[in-house]
Amino acid sequence: MEIPFIDTILWPIKWVVELILVAWHWLWTSIGLDPAAGLTWVLSIVGLVIVVRAALIPIFVRQIKSQRKMLEVAPQLKKIQDKYKGKRDQFSREAMSRETMELYRRTGTNPLSSCLPLLIQMPIFFSLFSVLNNAQKGQAGVGPLNAELGKQFGDATLFGVAPLHDTFIGSWNAGGPWQVMVIAGLMVVLMTASQFYTQLQIMAKNQSPEAKASPMYRQQRILLYILPLVFVFSGVAFPLGVMFYWLTSNFWTMGQQFLVIRNMPTPGSEAAKAREARLAKRGKLVQKDDPGVEEIEQPKQSTQRQQPISKARAKKQGGQK
Repeated sequence: MEIPFIDTILWPIKWVVELILVAWHWLWTSIGLDPAAGLTWVLSIVGLVIVVRAALIPIFVRQIKSQRKMLEVAPQLKKIQDKYKGKRDQFSREAMSRETMELYRRTGTNPLSSCLPLLIQMPIFFSLFSVLNNAQKGQAGVGPLNAELGKQFGDATLFGVAPLHDTFIGSWNAGGPWQVMVIAGLMVVLMTASQFYTQLQIMAKNQSPEAKASPMYRQQRILLYILPLVFVFSGVAFPLGVMFYWLTSNFWTMGQQFLVIRNMPTPGSEAAKAREARLAKRGKLVQKDDPGVEEIEQPKQSTQRQQPISKARAKKQGGQK
């Protein structure tokens, strides 16, 4: 049987996904959970999210640094856009695009860097979807997920009635079980709300005034309402197992962004002002422009004892000056 091209690309990722999934499954069963229970496999999927997202932390840090660079070049980018404002001819558009790309190259910025963690997760997401899709047919995986584990995964159910391989659409068309539709619907709501809240926190609290005045901010506001709709229309077509991965990943992102906004806010943003207020309240805020700090940092005067001099000698020294 010839392997499709996409399966060839995803094969190594699927192998790693199966390894992590089976490792967590072994851990949960070793502490007494039923190996065939849906809860055991859901917890294994949660463990998979933890490993994947923890591995992506260095990339997330690079993403933050890149976003800070984008904020720094925002005023220069706005100058270029103002320069060609209202000019719709081909020459002006090409010149604007050329100057914009040159600005990105010179400053080492990349407007697509914020999408990098999501783009890296997509192959993992599709690999998990493929693994679960094969498991529901009782098929073995490409690696550690053997035929026995594949059958357990495919047959696993939540509350004994909601198979992890089932979808909202599948249950709707089949007329049940209604529990699958309830669980899937609730997860779609939670995924949509968590995605919207995460993006709203970034835009409302972690953007500088310069960034809010840029065209990029207006594009982000559009995405703020468009991206959650992706979960509404696509979530109903994904198996419950995959949706658990997606939901857990959303919660991780929400918590991660909360910590970043609270402890490493964008300079000039509302979050940065709130952090300074918290530090000032606790007496831990150091003002670089505070004259008192400068006075403390000045070199100390010599403490050498001065020899006493007579009044005549003091007048003589004063006359020589």
